[in-house]
Amino acid sequence: MPDTTQKTTHFGNQTIPEADKAGRVHGVFTSVASKYDVMNDVMSAGVHRVWKDAMMDWLAPRDGQRLLDVAGGTGDIAFRFLKRAPGASAVVCDMTESMLISGQQRAEAEKMPDRLNWVVGDAMELPFEDSSFDVYTISFGIRNVTRPQEALIEACRVLRPGGRLMVLEFSQLPNPGMQKLYDLYSFNVIPAMGKLIANDRDSYQYLVESIRQFPDQETFLAMLRQAGFANAKYRNLSMGVAALHSGWKI
Repeated sequence: MPDTTQKTTHFGNQTIPEADKAGRVHGVFTSVASKYDVMNDVMSAGVHRVWKDAMMDWLAPRDGQRLLDVAGGTGDIAFRFLKRAPGASAVVCDMTESMLISGQQRAEAEKMPDRLNWVVGDAMELPFEDSSFDVYTISFGIRNVTRPQEALIEACRVLRPGGRLMVLEFSQLPNPGMQKLYDLYSFNVIPAMGKLIANDRDSYQYLVESIRQFPDQETFLAMLRQAGFANAKYRNLSMGVAALHSGWKI
């Protein structure tokens, strides 16, 4: 008899067929692309910039390196990387073309045309050869991937031996009381901001829900190791509101 079971996954707090998630996520980011950077500043009171700078501090970009920034959207991480390493190059890969277009329209992009490329692609099936990059980053994107473990395996594939992975993602506060307060803010304020600024409450409701569905720091650390990354570690940012996970391809 044919197998009639259908794999499911989370889309925020909803359970949906796995096959539907990529299209749903694409719809979210197509909807918010033009206001994405503004909303990041409003939602985090600008703290996301501090987190991204902390990511660069730990990465320590070097001239000659080639970066792949997956789910890189409007290019925030790639721009930071190239400013710290003027002799480096970068590829921004994202499944949502409108996000990439918004990135290309930023003033920084005009100053880096020879060092920065923009590619539409899926984190679970990257359109790049094995061992093509020195650094792989994904910032606030892996929780939107249908199968994050597959994305981590792909990251390991495209990195050269000695290459480094770094993931910046929202995470879990270790204190239950603080987590409850943070959840109250997230679920009550952020969707309302999305309605006011981007005229899109539903997309930001999903984004808040997706944070709560993402694995905690230790669970995600184990996923890095399972994907083949060595010397895997993490650092909490803002007491665990976000976390940086780092690993090396040996």
